[in-house]
Amino acid sequence: MTYRFFTPAPAKAATGLTAEVYRQLSDDFLGPAPTFQALAAVPEVLAATWALTREALLAGDVSRVDRELVASAVSRANRCPFCVDAHVMLLHALGEHELAETIARGGTPPGPRYAELVAWAEASRSPTATGWTSRYAPEVTGTLLAFHFINRVVSALLDPDLLPGGLQRSPLVRSVGGRLYARTARGAKEPGCSLPLLDTGTTAPPAWARESPVGVAYAALRNAANKCGDLLGDVARQTVTATVRWEDGRYPARPSDWAVDLVRDVPGTDRVGTRIALLAAFAPSAITVGDVALWRLSHPQDADLVRLVAYGAITATDHVARALTSAHL
Repeated sequence: MTYRFFTPAPAKAATGLTAEVYRQLSDDFLGPAPTFQALAAVPEVLAATWALTREALLAGDVSRVDRELVASAVSRANRCPFCVDAHVMLLHALGEHELAETIARGGTPPGPRYAELVAWAEASRSPTATGWTSRYAPEVTGTLLAFHFINRVVSALLDPDLLPGGLQRSPLVRSVGGRLYARTARGAKEPGCSLPLLDTGTTAPPAWARESPVGVAYAALRNAANKCGDLLGDVARQTVTATVRWEDGRYPARPSDWAVDLVRDVPGTDRVGTRIALLAAFAPSAITVGDVALWRLSHPQDADLVRLVAYGAITATDHVARALTSAHL
């Protein structure tokens, strides 16, 4: 696995909260996967991302196949090939080989229920334009929101290939890889075990999550990632928030030029940071080495780059969640 702008510390060197998260990842998932290692420089964001992933995607009695299908479909809508490949492999691990390969090919599942689930997940990229909302369980909805955030982090900070040389593009490799993870993927997970890792603050869980631990985890992620916006001034943050709302998930044709135009009225010291946050929200793979080099002139730490990406990612994710909030008022 290649990271785009920095190499995280090895998992064995982790201490404190990061080490606690890694222990749960080893017990419940696939170990400290690159997605989570990329966030390790900001432990509170790492912990909340893991908690939402665990409580939404892994825990409870809702169909894991449904949730993996949603994770794959959202990742497809957000143009995150790394996450599509990872969750296609996990569909294989659950024994859904035909469904996995249909998603890998960019197709629509033949059964009406799965086709509806995929269409619902993909429509969430532009929730205002599509009148998107959710009638699904908190675990399914939470999985969708988790991957809106994770897709953006992954596309910003990791190379797109899940395996060296793009081996994951082979159906045989995907199927064999799925079998290796079958026992982990199919094991039952008790809800709520990640919540002690969180700083839940005073924010109430969202209404769409009802009494589920998913809502506590989402609120914690929203709080932790929104605080990362303190790296930018008021005008810069307003620019990011307003752009996310009016563009409503539209993928810019030429992301670099688009971002340059949007930051013209932002104070000079915030322009590069605003540009990176906007690209993280809309087209994270378009963030360049040059963008990061300019940002590092004033913010040399890896943690500040992670915070900036997390802020752009949660702003886009919470735009989707707002559609749920208004529907539950």
